[in-house]
Amino acid sequence: MVILNRILSTILLRVQLKVIKNLQVFSPSKSINKLSIHKLVGTLKKELDLQINSLVINFVTETEITDLNEKYLGHYYSTDIITFDYSEDKKEIDAEIFISLDDAESNARKYKVHFKNEVTRLIIHGILHLLGYDDQQKKDKIIMKRLENDLLNRNKFILLRGR
Repeated sequence: MVILNRILSTILLRVQLKVIKNLQVFSPSKSINKLSIHKLVGTLKKELDLQINSLVINFVTETEITDLNEKYLGHYYSTDIITFDYSEDKKEIDAEIFISLDDAESNARKYKVHFKNEVTRLIIHGILHLLGYDDQQKKDKIIMKRLENDLLNRNKFILLRGR
């Protein structure tokens, strides 16, 4: 029954989650539960009334995200998240999110939060970017941060319940 629920969850959400092979490299405490991520995205889908065609969430190293940041955005530094929106129209999301686990760990230490809460925050942050929210201007950053915090507070239990 558990396997059937996982399959149905994937089909119903129409979300593809790609976790790279070296996800477990950093430490056992960083284990990310894919089913919990599906639950989080499913909950956000309902709360934000999202239509998702395809969403790939890649967990990468600091080196990998720095390379992506340089190649596609022309920035020569690491970042915690990069979001690529491939949607042809704004009715359905077709996108890819890259999350640096190294930067997530650093952020968690810096802000004294649990690593999995930080990963949850980054997933929420990426989805908000896909909805058109921006954090380049101070006023936009404040709006985005408030919504991010609200969604995090309502959904943080999801990743913490994982394996």
